[in-house]
Amino acid sequence: MKKTQIALAIFAGALMSTAVYAQSSITLFGLIDTGVTYVSNQSGNHTVKMDDGVNGPNLWGMRGVEDLGGGTKAIFELVNQFQVDNGQFMPNASLFSRTSLVGLVNDRAGKLTLGNQYDFMTDALYFGGNDPAEISGHFYAFRAGPFQKLDLPQNPTGAFDWDRMAGERIANSVKYVTPVFNGFSAGAMYGFGNVTGSVGAGNSTSFALNYAANSFGANAAYTNIKYYTAGSPQVSVRNWGIGAHYRFGAWFTNALFTTVHNSANGASVYEGSVGAQYRITPALATGASYMYMKGNSVVDNNHAHQVAAIVDYSLSKRTSVYVLGLYQRASSGGFAQVNGMNSADGASSGQTQAVARVGLHTRF
Repeated sequence: MKKTQIALAIFAGALMSTAVYAQSSITLFGLIDTGVTYVSNQSGNHTVKMDDGVNGPNLWGMRGVEDLGGGTKAIFELVNQFQVDNGQFMPNASLFSRTSLVGLVNDRAGKLTLGNQYDFMTDALYFGGNDPAEISGHFYAFRAGPFQKLDLPQNPTGAFDWDRMAGERIANSVKYVTPVFNGFSAGAMYGFGNVTGSVGAGNSTSFALNYAANSFGANAAYTNIKYYTAGSPQVSVRNWGIGAHYRFGAWFTNALFTTVHNSANGASVYEGSVGAQYRITPALATGASYMYMKGNSVVDNNHAHQVAAIVDYSLSKRTSVYVLGLYQRASSGGFAQVNGMNSADGASSGQTQAVARVGLHTRF
């Protein structure tokens, strides 16, 4: 009898261990995109180059979930972004500098995360489905333009991704998102400057308000980043934006309005964009977008029109091939610059710049 009881106890313990283990999981995932791009004008010359991370960034990461009971789960996420064409990290990046976070989530209390993570310009507006760039030219269709005089701190061109929607992060941050109440949710985020002797130096804040119901959704976001350098005035870069999307039948449409203001020189830019995607068959889709960008006197009152379009064919649930094109025309005296043309000679020598691309995208 004692041997039988011991055996039953061991068996029951094994079942309990299996049940607990089954409630926790770690998921490996990734995205890979590469292809060939033609650029009509970079410093007066056209070029054909291999370029990656256009139809989505190249990512490899891990997500973990542990069920703590009572509707509460512990979560973590570690994500690396890399360059497919040479196998290297992104410039000035390290193993998990794309995102690295840990937190708690509860159905009734919301989600709390800490680490290096997206602010709400990306989290609410882009992941909310409101960016026409996502359904047309992807990375190339994000905001840039003839606004080199924006002179944003730590920016490769001065105006690269100036509204922070291509996946910018805030380090040393705490982020909270409420549960959904009747379609509404909200979020708040604080990034510590970690400057000795000053709580407010180098800190960051971000907020969001979200709404989703059936086929319609709308989001608003605000982010303020302070850049601190000892012995120099603190620079504040402020973004805010609103967006919405609607799905009906085989159509998906969205619209976006975003802004940027640099306190160091008073430069400001805004943009408005609209987009539509039509799914021709379950495997074949096409999308297009239009964007207008306008700057203030600090950036010479430059403005630009930009159009983008893509045709995407799914070879499987994971892999697709695509063709995309994008054209930007700046105002007289402005130098067009498509997002992602980040080298020293990335801008056009004139008012126009166009790109065409054939690519392959896969995910796992």
